[in-house]
Amino acid sequence: MTWAAQSGPRGGSIDPHGYDAGKKIKGKKRHLLVDTQGLRLHAIVHAADLQDRDGGVLLVATLFGLFPFLRKLYADGGYQGPVFQKALKRVLRQVDLEIVKRSDHAKGFEVLPRHWIVERTIRWLNRCRRLAKDWENLNRKALAFLRLASIRLMLRKLCNPQ
Repeated sequence: MTWAAQSGPRGGSIDPHGYDAGKKIKGKKRHLLVDTQGLRLHAIVHAADLQDRDGGVLLVATLFGLFPFLRKLYADGGYQGPVFQKALKRVLRQVDLEIVKRSDHAKGFEVLPRHWIVERTIRWLNRCRRLAKDWENLNRKALAFLRLASIRLMLRKLCNPQ
């Protein structure tokens, strides 16, 4: 039996697309580790049906030994809980984790401290056409285009310091 016969009439989608019921998105999720200037240090791409804290555990598990200079890590409320903290301490013992939460007394939109850095980086990266929509069938290709967009962003920042 050939590969085309196994893949069905629409072709083969190698990496499955997931569905996140909380965010109501179908496709892939990206987990980014960025510095204070918003430049990407590390990223992973996976199906959307994996929860944020489990994706954070995957991100942290692939960090082993890459960034020994990290001392402080800011994360949003989706990464809180003992599972993520245990995985973080296993890989990066010296890192202090701070969860950035929305205030219970806030009404409407509120800018969270340090949370906007990652959101700004995602907006910068989504300006690239290949990252604006979930076009890729393979997670590794989606990660490759994420890297290319990050390189483009870093080159712009280096060439136009302001």
